[in-house]
Amino acid sequence: FMSITNLNKPKDAFEQLEDEEGTKQGFCHIRIQQRTGRKTITTVQGIAPEYDLKKICRYLKKEYNCNGTIVEHPEYGEVLQLTGDQRQQVKDFLCKVGIVKEENCKIHGF
Repeated sequence: FMSITNLNKPKDAFEQLEDEEGTKQGFCHIRIQQRTGRKTITTVQGIAPEYDLKKICRYLKKEYNCNGTIVEHPEYGEVLQLTGDQRQQVKDFLCKVGIVKEENCKIHGF
């Protein structure tokens, strides 16, 4: 039985989680977007603001031989964009370095 009072507050998909150290840890979303033809863009959203996105972008561009930029999104804040399908490589890098925990990193697309 559903009532109108249950629909008041929708669950926020980007709600911050607290891990065992008590620090705020949100989800990192890695998505792929189709461009023209076979071209794709990988977007990374949800990296904590204390990390320098410019340095991360510079490293990923050199490491994976792709182009990249940082875009200001009105809803999601700063979003990292990389050309090509770099989803798994970006996730491996972010987890290996310790920027994001594996269970808080979600890959979307195809």
